[in-house]
Amino acid sequence: MRLFSRVAAPLIATAAFSLSVPAWAQEISGPRDPATTPAGELNKNSVTIGLGGVYLPDYEGSNDYRFTAAPAGLAYIDGRTIALIGNRLSVDLIGDLRNPAWDFQAGPVAVVNMDRTAPSQIDDPRVRALGKIGAAVELGGYVGIAKVGVVTSPYDRLSIALSYRHDVTNVHDSAIWQPTINYFTPLSTKAAVGLFVTAERAGKGYARRYFSINPEQSIASTLPVYTARAGWKDWTAGAIGTYSITGNLVHGWKLVGSVNYSRMLNDFGDSPIVSQAGSRSQWLSALGIAYTF
Repeated sequence: MRLFSRVAAPLIATAAFSLSVPAWAQEISGPRDPATTPAGELNKNSVTIGLGGVYLPDYEGSNDYRFTAAPAGLAYIDGRTIALIGNRLSVDLIGDLRNPAWDFQAGPVAVVNMDRTAPSQIDDPRVRALGKIGAAVELGGYVGIAKVGVVTSPYDRLSIALSYRHDVTNVHDSAIWQPTINYFTPLSTKAAVGLFVTAERAGKGYARRYFSINPEQSIASTLPVYTARAGWKDWTAGAIGTYSITGNLVHGWKLVGSVNYSRMLNDFGDSPIVSQAGSRSQWLSALGIAYTF
């Protein structure tokens, strides 16, 4: 589930985009004349829940893939947003409704890193032999800014965010920085698409725990001894689409789909765990259903 958390960046990442369509639609309704707007339509609170199937690598850097289920949910309450995407939870604490053309975002973020916590689910025997890694709880925060009405229409949205997380469970005991750029646009009252680019920079402890190989592990796995250093770990680009099958984008059932490509970089991509047992190229796809009420 490590790769999945990478593409579920705080609120404005790919899956969060699809689920935050109701919040976006309510925010852009602000510039309309309240006298001609139905009561309760402006900045209406909403909740979206969803469940999807995700096809992702066995571990970060693997060339073997498996299916797993992932929950998703988003609550939009008085301009503030709480988003759960897979193993990532984020909360936007800035409920700024005064200027709907701009959205300033800041709040906490939490990720449960489950990478290689279940060796039995890893197909490659060499990586299985490296042993089990405990689940890491990464806590931190993020800041971001979004502009509505940028390129294609008065209703598209471009946003930039930066998040910081640190492991508080001493599994890798290091930090992860993640910048993200997203673009989102509606195609109709029933369909919308989004694009994003993100990257992660990981600390020394992360490189050592997940991508280094000590002499004992080398003997057990037959992979060579390797010491990975901190640095930029990967970049990811993806696209997401959502289509309403009942009602419209701000109410009812909708389908959500996403395809993402990641590339492992520097010492992380050069690690034998990736370069010999896996692949620098990583794919993730997801398809799910969600309901907004």
